[in-house]
Amino acid sequence: MRVDVAVVFAVDFSSSIDPKIADMQREGHAEALTSPEIIRAISQNYLGCIGVAYFEWSSPGRSRTVLPWTRICGLDDAKAAASVISKTGDTGHIRRGRGGTSVSTAIDVGSLLLDEFPGNAMKKVIDISSNGENNDGLPVQPSRENAIAKGYTINAIAIPADDEDPRQPLASYFEQSVIGGSQAFVMSPKEPRDYVTALRRKLVTEVSMNAETPDRASALSAAAANIQ
Repeated sequence: MRVDVAVVFAVDFSSSIDPKIADMQREGHAEALTSPEIIRAISQNYLGCIGVAYFEWSSPGRSRTVLPWTRICGLDDAKAAASVISKTGDTGHIRRGRGGTSVSTAIDVGSLLLDEFPGNAMKKVIDISSNGENNDGLPVQPSRENAIAKGYTINAIAIPADDEDPRQPLASYFEQSVIGGSQAFVMSPKEPRDYVTALRRKLVTEVSMNAETPDRASALSAAAANIQ
């Protein structure tokens, strides 16, 4: 599988993910993958193909692969992948026993999937979606450093709580403690309806080999000011 970019979507399905957020994540990824902007970005790369995998995570030992590595070279491929995510991704209705939020597990499982990528990719990205800080399992730092040392980039989309303390935004936690690697950035939608917009913008940047990538400061600024 020769692709320009390999992206693994690491999607939070811990006990804090209710049906509303679960739908937003599942359908948001499906919609973003099939958007004209993404298809255009893929087609303008060197090979015109990306590799995508999608898994859900919560506590250590609790992860589930929804979409194994899949090659996307156009709209038909994207629609097929999006259909799998939409039909089999978490709905948030059964949350008992899901456990806490182990961001370190998300990074470790994402790194393993990239290690096992069945082919060649010029860029490899772990794309985390979560509504909480690491509160279970191992500390984030070793997992983060290990992924970065392998040349992987960790980006994130932080889903703020309705009652988030503006003095301690979740996006700042991800900025300081989670993301890393070449041109890493985090985005944070202000409203649920903004999630798809944020995810689409982030994915365009991730899959584009020729486009400028926003630096961390500008990405956070965009999350705060532009995604409204």
